[in-house]
Amino acid sequence: MPRVSLLVLCISALALLSLRPASTKSSYYLLIDKSDHTVRLYDAVDWLVEWPCTFGSKDLSDKLYQGDRRTPEGRFKIKSMYPHNKWNKFLRIDYPTKADYDKFQQRKAAGMIPAHAKIGGDIGIHGTWPREDWAVDLMQPWTLGCISLKNEDLNELYSLVGVGTPVVIRY
Repeated sequence: MPRVSLLVLCISALALLSLRPASTKSSYYLLIDKSDHTVRLYDAVDWLVEWPCTFGSKDLSDKLYQGDRRTPEGRFKIKSMYPHNKWNKFLRIDYPTKADYDKFQQRKAAGMIPAHAKIGGDIGIHGTWPREDWAVDLMQPWTLGCISLKNEDLNELYSLVGVGTPVVIRY
């Protein structure tokens, strides 16, 4: 009798697992919410994990130009991933996109941005200086516009996503 019960249990578990599509790196996407300082990883079905993060400026509005220390908002993709000698690892996003160039030119034409300003670039998700994860705990703005996670959290994220993973940044 115990053998039959175990077999029924295994078959039931497999049936339940088959109801949920298997997650792969290609089915993941990131939602970075500046209003609550979080990076959330989703698959095609549900939210999987959340990590705290910090940015470059206390002003959480959209990036206007290079040097404003703000984090851009919009839809991006991870362009490259690599170890970083200062911040543990770096996941570069494809900012600026065509939509970002369009916003930049419109804002420049409206006089919202100095005429000599540049759009900037080199935006990504990275860790902290060694032994400075407290910057994330305290939501200390310290980057030049990037998203900073604790190094342990970044290591977990790095193992779960790949180049091409969609990234949505919003306020």
